[in-house]
Amino acid sequence: MKILLLEDNKRLSNLIIEALEEKGYKVDWFEDGKAALESIYNGYDCFVLDINVPGIDGLNLLKELRIMDETTPAIIISANVELETIKDAYVKGCDEYIKKPFYIYELETRIDKLCKKVSKDINLPNGYAYNLDLEKLFDDKKEEIKLAKKEILVFNLFAKNLEKIITFEQIEQYVWEGDLTTNENIRALIKRLRKKLPDDTILSQGGMGYILNIVRKFN
Repeated sequence: MKILLLEDNKRLSNLIIEALEEKGYKVDWFEDGKAALESIYNGYDCFVLDINVPGIDGLNLLKELRIMDETTPAIIISANVELETIKDAYVKGCDEYIKKPFYIYELETRIDKLCKKVSKDINLPNGYAYNLDLEKLFDDKKEEIKLAKKEILVFNLFAKNLEKIITFEQIEQYVWEGDLTTNENIRALIKRLRKKLPDDTILSQGGMGYILNIVRKFN
C-alpha cells in the first residue's frame, strides 16, 4: 500500500514513516502542501494530511484531491480542535480527523481500517476474476494470467471506481504516476489488456474513458 504523508513536523513524520514502513507500507513524505499537490495522483491508496503546513494547507489539498478522486481514504491529523475546522474537513471529504497529540498506534489502526486492501475477487465475464488483494488476474480455470505493472494499476484504478467511468486523465495520473502521456498510449495499454480478457470486459465510453464490466454474484 502506498501512502502520501503531508506533515511539516520532522520528528513526528519520522515516527509515522518508521511505524508504517515496518508494516510494509510505502510512504512518500511531503513537508509542503504545494509539493504534495503536484504528486497527489501518483497512485496512492491513502492520504494522511496535516492542515497547517507551508504552501497549500491540508484542507485545500484535500479539496483538490476530491475533484479527481472521490474514494481514496483521507485522514486529517491536526492540532486544530475547533469545531468549524473539523466540520470543514469532513465537508471537504476527509474520512477521519485525528487530533494531535495522538498515539502512532491510533493512526496505524485508522489506516488499516480505512485504507488496507480487503481480500476480494472482482468477478468478470466468462468466469474470469481479478483478486484485489493479490493483484492477480485469473481465468475461468483459476489459472493466473500474467499482468504487467501498468495493467495491474489499471485494474486497481477500476477497483476504486467500480461501475464508474475512469477517464483518460485519471488513467494518466494513476497509471503513469503523474508523468505525461498521450491518449494513444492509454488506448494501446487498454488494447493489450483486452487481449488477456473475455470480450466486453473493458467497455469504451464514447471517448470519455472506460468502464469495467463486472459480474454480480448472489447467494
